[in-house]
Amino acid sequence: MSKKALNIAAGKRLFDRVICDPERMPFTFVYGGKEYRGLGGLGARKMTAGEGKDTRVITTAMADDRLRIRVDAKYVSEFGQCEYTVWFENAGDSPTEVISGVYAADLELEGRNPVLRGNMGDHDNWYAAYEHDLTGGDKYFLSLGGRSTHIVFPYFDIVHGNGGTMAALGWAGTWEALVSAGNEAEGSAAVTRLRARTDVSLNAVLLPGEKIRTGLVVLLPYKGRNYDDATNLWREWFLKYNAPKADGSGARLAPVSTTCFASDTGLPNSDGSISERSFTWKPTLDKIVAEDIVPDFRWFDAGWYFDPAGNTVETDWWGTVGSWELDRVKWPGSSFRESNEACRRAGIRNLVWFEPERVTHVEDLAKNHGYDPEWSIGEGPVRTNNLGDPDCLAWTLARITGMMDENDVDMYREDNNSDPGFAWPYRDGQETKRLGLPRYGITENKCISGHYALWDGIIEYCRTHGKCTFVDSCASGGGRNDVESMRRGIPLMRSDFDRTTSSMRLSQSSTFPRWIPFHGSSTKETANQLDDMPGKGSSVYVSRASLLPVYNYGNAFTHNKEIDFDLLRRNLAEWKSVRHLLIKDMYVLTPWRHDSDRTHWTAFAYDDPDAGESVLLAFRMEEAGAETFTARLPFAMPESEYILRNADTQETVKMSGKALAIEGITVRLAEPKSSALFYINRL
Repeated sequence: MSKKALNIAAGKRLFDRVICDPERMPFTFVYGGKEYRGLGGLGARKMTAGEGKDTRVITTAMADDRLRIRVDAKYVSEFGQCEYTVWFENAGDSPTEVISGVYAADLELEGRNPVLRGNMGDHDNWYAAYEHDLTGGDKYFLSLGGRSTHIVFPYFDIVHGNGGTMAALGWAGTWEALVSAGNEAEGSAAVTRLRARTDVSLNAVLLPGEKIRTGLVVLLPYKGRNYDDATNLWREWFLKYNAPKADGSGARLAPVSTTCFASDTGLPNSDGSISERSFTWKPTLDKIVAEDIVPDFRWFDAGWYFDPAGNTVETDWWGTVGSWELDRVKWPGSSFRESNEACRRAGIRNLVWFEPERVTHVEDLAKNHGYDPEWSIGEGPVRTNNLGDPDCLAWTLARITGMMDENDVDMYREDNNSDPGFAWPYRDGQETKRLGLPRYGITENKCISGHYALWDGIIEYCRTHGKCTFVDSCASGGGRNDVESMRRGIPLMRSDFDRTTSSMRLSQSSTFPRWIPFHGSSTKETANQLDDMPGKGSSVYVSRASLLPVYNYGNAFTHNKEIDFDLLRRNLAEWKSVRHLLIKDMYVLTPWRHDSDRTHWTAFAYDDPDAGESVLLAFRMEEAGAETFTARLPFAMPESEYILRNADTQETVKMSGKALAIEGITVRLAEPKSSALFYINRL
């Protein structure tokens, strides 16, 4: 039996015997002081739909005369991938008992020598890799800020026995997870346990008609303990079944390039697009067309809006959000739409920045824009927008799609520069006091569901208007990249700190693409995030360190007289020559390095096994003493022959697959901070 067939068999067993068995369902909860595992003993009823490629099983049960529990499970036979979400609903006419201790995942996996592999989150950790021997102790993760992939990362590769399970939590709010190993004494079954909660403060009654949910739990079993094999099984599944579609036709995402005109205004720019004006865009457009460096998207970032009182925003893009009304001082009449139409004639679509989870100047929002102050959560000038309120959700959606429609915007970009996890309990406390019943975790649950619904509403608007049916997911960089959010969005910029050094970029590229294959970084090399790129522009080394499915380049195209446009054209052309491979199988050929460790080589390869086409990228970093690095290519087929072409020298070499896999190809670079790129074709 093939390895993939074994994966599928393992997934089918997990789905049939665990996820869909009421007695063994891998979640637990406490209701009315009693602990339950799955729907055991509750008289569950099961409904199955689809017996082909995908199978969906919905299982329901009543805990008493009020609480209805529904488990919505799905199986994808092509990969053996399983998933489920648990819903709790009050179907009665009085409040339920208290629901607490809800573990969305409480799963036991058999097999000896358990190891947990993965990476940490953005901010502070910058996607640092870890590999933890679970026989030496447990591994615990906690995320309380409400931006789910900052600091820690809810994706786990659990190796157990002669295989493993890729696992992920789909929840854009708070979560915690504990991975622990049981006894490996001779004669006993070694067990690894994953216990994970989403909406960690949940301790509440449900009111009549009210419904809440757990995070999505995604599981993908695999055979063998090879990290690259597990990675590429996940990447292939992710791109085919998890990533959003490109447009209303259902086309799959293709790599894209972007540039932001804001760095080319010649005006002070505190961040984002705050300096753009109706008179700044055309010189930039004319220049990039004349120089043949046209991107796929024009990136229009923060600061384009009036503040809620109707004042133009000169510098404070962060403290003036909420109106989502175009600043008519900067963009009089229909000038912004006209700029978008001109870009589109040049082959450039546009994306616009919003931040709907924060509001400021609430009194002015109410006075000028019909905002209900009760929708704001917290105190002070900056508050959390309660997207869990249906009326607030409808108001917010209408403001966003109205602006997109009026100005012919192709794509929605979202940011979140706050930690709502510390605001939601404020509203829970108010409601608990008002009702005299515990309501902790309810605000988060409704806000997260409301946020997903907001994206669904925007995507549906875009689908029916011929626009992009995916959003750009950002939350101060990489804060919202949970697996369910990634069904609607992609991170054009996986981290704000990717806007700094190439060593930071190479470090992140050794980990993040294993889980989220479609994403981008900056292409500049600066000490600080908001520094302008000086001189001639990105070197070949920096550009190659930035070769990802999304290629974000920018500069002061008309104001910086030192730019080497030949270099920029060369870099863009090289990205275009390899972009189709960057969403294929990925192989990390060197250990993960902290961004401060620049004494080594870093190397990656991408391979399309069906087309027989690959690319090898090798970097001799700034302080690396060794002039050579030997790259062994694990994907090379022993019985095949390969032609390798050096992109810099155009020299070619023919090697057998066996030699490439075992002996490897030796790359020689005479100087530190230099790179090599090889195009590889299987004969």
